[in-house]
This record gives sequence, C-alpha cells and structure tokens, in this order.
Amino acid sequence: MRTPRLRVRRLCASLLPPPKRHFRALSRSISTAKVSFDSNPPPASLDLSEWSSHHEEEITKLASKPLRDLNLADLIRFGRPPLSTPALITSARFTRENLPIRLSRRILALRNLPFIIVSNPHVSKIFDNYRHSLRSILSIPQSHPTTPAEELKFTDILTDIVKTHSNTIPTLARGFIECRRYATPAEVTTFLDQHLRERIGTRLMAEQHIALHIVSTTSPDEAADQTAIEDLGGNSNTYIGTIDTALQPSRLINSCASFVGDICELRYGVRPQIVIDGDPDVRFPYIPVHLEYILTELLKNAFRATVEAGQQSEPIRITIAKDPYSAGISMRIRDRGGGISPDDFPNIWSYSFTTFSQDDEETEGDALDRFNSNVASTGDGSSIAGLGYGLPLSRAYAEYFGGSLQVQSAFGWGTDVYLKLRGVTVEGL
Repeated sequence: MRTPRLRVRRLCASLLPPPKRHFRALSRSISTAKVSFDSNPPPASLDLSEWSSHHEEEITKLASKPLRDLNLADLIRFGRPPLSTPALITSARFTRENLPIRLSRRILALRNLPFIIVSNPHVSKIFDNYRHSLRSILSIPQSHPTTPAEELKFTDILTDIVKTHSNTIPTLARGFIECRRYATPAEVTTFLDQHLRERIGTRLMAEQHIALHIVSTTSPDEAADQTAIEDLGGNSNTYIGTIDTALQPSRLINSCASFVGDICELRYGVRPQIVIDGDPDVRFPYIPVHLEYILTELLKNAFRATVEAGQQSEPIRITIAKDPYSAGISMRIRDRGGGISPDDFPNIWSYSFTTFSQDDEETEGDALDRFNSNVASTGDGSSIAGLGYGLPLSRAYAEYFGGSLQVQSAFGWGTDVYLKLRGVTVEGL
C-alpha cells in the first residue's frame, strides 16, 4: 500500500480541499523510519496545583538564558541532505540546546498571566502542553544525542511535541475569548503577538530537524514521496529540510490563487482573475509553508474585497521583483476592492475575536464568514477561522526573518499590500 504523502511543513492535515493542500502527520513519516512512539510514553500532565517553587526555579533559570534568534542561516548550516551521521547528530544537539530555553520562556509567560486566565481550561491545556514538552526534551541529557539511536529517540520526541502543539493558536484564542473580561484587547494582542512570534521559531526548529532526519535516513524515493515536494512545483534537490533554496513565488501564487478562487466561486459564484507581472521567474531561498500562508491570507482578502465591491471583472495584480541587494524579493498585491475604511484601518493589525461566536457556530446566510472559514488556517494546518488572526499572523511570518508586510489603502478605490522577504545565501552548500 502506498505511503500517504505528507508535508514536512505541517503535522496535522488541512481541513479543506483541494488534496494538494493537505498536510499529513509527520508522525506517519517518522513511523516509516522505524521510530517507536510506544517506547517513550508522555508523562502525566501536572495539575496547576502541583506547580512548585522547584519547578519555578528550574524553569526560570532556563528562561533567563539568552534567546538565540533563529535565522535561515541556522537552518541550513548543516549542509544539504542527506546529512552524514555526525552532521545529523549535530543538528539534533543544536535543537536540544535551544528548545528548552524557548519552551521555558513560553511557560513563564503563561504562568505570569492572571491566575483566573491561566486557570481557564483552554489556556491551562496549553500551559500543560508546554510543560510536558519541556520535560520530554529534558529527558535527553545535555550534550546529547551522541549516537544514531539517541538521535532517533530525540526525533521521536520532537515529532510528539510538534503534534501536541498543532492546535495551540485556536485553543489559546478560545481561552482568551472566555476570559475577555479579565484582560484588555491591548494586553491580549501584546501577549499573543509575542507568543505567536516565538512559537514560529520553536516549531520551525523542531520541524527542520525532523525533515532533515527523514531525508537523511530514508531512500530518495521514500523521502520524495513523504515530503510531496512536487505538489508545490519544487524539486527535492533544492530542499534543505523545510527550506526550498530555489523557491519560485509565482508558482505558489498560482497554487494559492487556484485554491482561494475555487472557494470564492463556490461561495459567491464568481472568481476574480489574477495577473502576475514584474519578474515571475525569480527564485530565492525561503520556507514555502510560510509564504503559502501569507499569500493565501492576502489573496483571500483581495478576492473577497473585489467580489464584495462588484469589481470581479478587474484582475488582481501581483508584481514580483528581486531584491538587487540581497537574496530576497518584494511583492505587491493590488486590488480594486474599494479599500479599507478609515475607521477599520487602525485595527487591521490587532488580534480580534469579534467574528468568532462563543458557541463556535456559524452565522446562517453569512457568505463572508463561510468564505473566511474555508480558507483560514495557520501555517501548521490548525483552523483560525473567524479569529481575526490573518493579517497580524501574516506579518509575524514575514517579519520573523527580517521581512515586512505593509498595507496602503485608497478608500473607495482599492488596496495595495507590499510584502518583502529576505532569503539567505546558499552558494557553496
């Protein structure tokens, strides 16, 4: 029986068609590499009442260590896969050294929330997940792994951690919805922005090693089938873990526009067209899942605004330009969807929960909400429909590696979105 394809970019499957956008569990790929999950069952989760001064001291000590900024150069530093055994072990030790600091910082941030918030079942679940993950990582001694067997066990632990945290964003959101009376919108936005930005690096660090492990310990045919790189028009020879060193943005634009267009036509009966100009053949090294999430969100907004304004005959124009001074790109997405009202514009970067009902039910007859719910998911596949996370999370992804996302609106006419992304030099790898 053919092994199901999976994306190394997500640990849970996307909830919606088309199939090429589905991301199956990395745990399946790890199991094909003969990693045993049963050999290391997760420890029982601590109740909040069991939080002791000893736990606080140990985690505070870890969290006080300098947080290393993760950059694309860190992710490709071990070379092109398949990696040698020593290089793969070095990758695992790099991850083992840095993840406890990141997890401890998130634990303390959650612990320092007002007790009535951290006691909420949804927030408490995330709090426990982080503590479970930290204890799992710390079960591997410092300066380890040192052998292939230990590296295999460590990859097993990483896979479990990524799977455990696959629904962190919507779970936290539901918790904050229920606790909205105990924190101001500004406080919630500040906490979530910091939390989600740090989560990007934590998850990416784990997924990068898992991807390197898969490609380095399985046959080329098995690795290519498991990562389904061809679904994004990529070439397995250009990938280093989760990074495509020759990513062509125009291919991702067409893929995302096709997906959003299908849903738009299903919901509204019309589909705006796109025009790609500038330098559509440009390539640069980047993480496809991050760019895919950003593009899906931006095109969703442009398609929706265009249809709502009755301008579906006007194409959405995407201009791509190579950055002449770095291994990066600039992109402009222009629509004739009427722009953003001056009253709404100051709030476009805020994490907002106003369109998400407390009973998690959809408003009948609201085609706009249904359209949102069909295209909204995070970069790891978990649904964020109606949570107002799209633009701020897109900006977080863009800025994480030194890029930017800016919006200019001409109310009554349309919107221009400017996306800049920085790549990394890969010559010599």
